[in-house]
Amino acid sequence: MKSNTKNTALYIVMAVFFVLDRLLKFIAINSASAKSIPIIGKLLSFKFIPNYFIALSIPVSGIWLNYLISILLLCILIYIIKLTKIKKTDLELFLWISIFLGAVSNLYDRIKYGFVIDYLDIRYFSVLNIADLIISLSIVYLIFYLIKNSKKTL
Repeated sequence: MKSNTKNTALYIVMAVFFVLDRLLKFIAINSASAKSIPIIGKLLSFKFIPNYFIALSIPVSGIWLNYLISILLLCILIYIIKLTKIKKTDLELFLWISIFLGAVSNLYDRIKYGFVIDYLDIRYFSVLNIADLIISLSIVYLIFYLIKNSKKTL
């Protein structure tokens, strides 16, 4: 029973981050003319920035990018369904769902607005959003998790 409570809590946290990302994107795009709002001094601020490119503003964009992301999302969804059927670990499933939801949030922006809504301006680094953070952190954790578990099976 304890595992079910932990799993439920993880999925609630994931849902909260997804909703928070969508809410902050709504606020950012509806206050596009507003100035930068400091969060942590000059290091971190809230500011609407349209991102026409992919991660870290690598200059790749256009309709073909939307098709590629959609195909990747379909593959991830199929893999998630497969994981649920073979009773893979809850953590791995959670990480894949987190990646999927973050990517869905950004793809929605690309389809609706033609760009991803970024709003967290990190000085000397980049401008991103919570979906980007969820995707990045989940991928890093998933890599370490899969490496660790691949050693167990050898």
